[in-house]
Amino acid sequence: MKRLLSGIKPTGQLTLGNYIGALRQFVKLQDELPDTEFFIFIADLHAITTPQDKGQLRHNIKSVAAVYMACGLDPGRVNLFIQSEIPEHVMLSYVMESTAYIGEMERMTQYKDKKGRQTEGIRTSLMTYPALMAADILLYDADIVPIGDDQKQHVELTRNLAIRFNNAHGQTFVVPEPFFPKTGARIKSLTEPDKKMDKSHDNPKSYILLLDDLNAVKNKIKSAVTDSEGTIRYDVKHKPGISNLLTIYASLADLSIKDLEKRYAESSYATFKADLAEIVVDTLRPIQERYHELIKHPLLDQVLDEGAKRAKEIARIKMLKVYKRLGLGRVK
Repeated sequence: MKRLLSGIKPTGQLTLGNYIGALRQFVKLQDELPDTEFFIFIADLHAITTPQDKGQLRHNIKSVAAVYMACGLDPGRVNLFIQSEIPEHVMLSYVMESTAYIGEMERMTQYKDKKGRQTEGIRTSLMTYPALMAADILLYDADIVPIGDDQKQHVELTRNLAIRFNNAHGQTFVVPEPFFPKTGARIKSLTEPDKKMDKSHDNPKSYILLLDDLNAVKNKIKSAVTDSEGTIRYDVKHKPGISNLLTIYASLADLSIKDLEKRYAESSYATFKADLAEIVVDTLRPIQERYHELIKHPLLDQVLDEGAKRAKEIARIKMLKVYKRLGLGRVK
């Protein structure tokens, strides 16, 4: 049986971009890949590359888990767990640090971007976290790793580290394959459509949170940046705003962008935005209702406990094998 793995950092509420690019894809894949075991985790260790309030972080961890389930992940199909509850993630991360080279870490685009913005107090983990990402994947022998365009470099590094370790110590890790969603892999900002939708943006109108007030959601869509041409067509270079809105619409309504261009060929931006606002609200309403049912329900902890139990079974066996390959400890 193949395995699929993915995780998300609990550094705040999840956005519509997270839903379209990741969560919605997982829900579809759990039905489309019946012979694949799913491991979906809350990547709380990745959150501490920057300072976190511990109370808020603990709330976010449970909140992300509840959102995962509210979006439709089936606990009967998915092992949902918290990364820090599986110590083997950290154990294998150090092995990956001992397999990678400094130059590889320094070339990682996200590290360079964050280093450029944060000139003081840069933590070592900001540079080495790709080793932890590699460990997350390799620990479970994941065959399939759903990613967005901005994560290709991380999966490529993971593949290189797996091959390097296997060549040096014998066949140990499955070399993972990236999986790219067919549409909506990277939803852009509503105010700066040349940038990714990001909840850390200073302007709250630039993103839609899955738990946003629904009236606020409608207003954000209606105020989204477009252009002066007035024609609803997909052209990322010349019309990034309307192209982003078309991507959102196509993803949520399961329609092609070409079909939407035909449907709204004679329509105004205002009409298109009003329709899109209803589509987004109709998507978010049941998610929010289910979230509020789950967030304080004992079922949530039960699901996380079961997911952690399965993850620990696999992680323990994998680390015993890795340590044996390296000659560490008294592993026989």
